[in-house]
Amino acid sequence: MAKDDSEKDRQARIEKLQRKIEELTGGKPVSFSSENCSSELKEKFLEYVLTFEEGEHAPLFDTLTNAGLHLPAPDELDDGALTGKLWEVIHALAMLGVFLHNTDHLNDRELYEDLWQDALREDYFIQPANRDFACHLDMIGSGSEEDLFIFLKYYADEGEREWWKEEYPQDDFPASAPRPYDRDRHLPKREEWEEGQC
Repeated sequence: MAKDDSEKDRQARIEKLQRKIEELTGGKPVSFSSENCSSELKEKFLEYVLTFEEGEHAPLFDTLTNAGLHLPAPDELDDGALTGKLWEVIHALAMLGVFLHNTDHLNDRELYEDLWQDALREDYFIQPANRDFACHLDMIGSGSEEDLFIFLKYYADEGEREWWKEEYPQDDFPASAPRPYDRDRHLPKREEWEEGQC
C-alpha cells in the first residue's frame, strides 16, 4: 500500500512540475520517453527542465569576464598570445561545464574570433556546481548550410555521408577531406570534468 501511495505522490509531483513548466514557457513541454522510463526518472528530468527554465541565462563572455578572465579582442593578440588565450578560454569554459566540439576545421585565430565575436556572446544556462549538467558548444551546430557542408567535408564518416546522399540526392556533396587541424582530441571532455580533472 505504501508503494502505491508513494507512486501517487510522485505522479502528483510530476503533474505539478508540468504545470510550472507550462506557466513558464507558455506551452506544454514536449518530450519523448520509453514506456520503460520510470516515473522516478521522468520526475528527475522534469526537475532539470524546470531548473533550466527558471535559471538565469547569460552570455558566456560575461560569465568569464565576471570571473576575472581577460578576453582581449582577437586583433589585439599576436598568434602566440592568441593561442595561449584560446586554451585559457577552453579550460575556463570546461571548469564551468561548457565543452567545445568540432573545432578541427578552424585554426586558432579563427576559433578564437568565432568564440569572441559570436559563440560567447549568446545566452546560455550553465550549472557549474551540478555535475549532472553540461553545456556542449558545437562549432558547426547551427544547422546552416555552411555548417552542414563543413560537417560532410571534415567530420562525417562514410555511413553518415551515404545517408545524406540518399536523403538529399540533388545536393552537391563536398569530397571528404582530412581535418586541417588536430585540436578536438585535446579538448577537455565532460567525463574529465565529472571526475574533477578540468
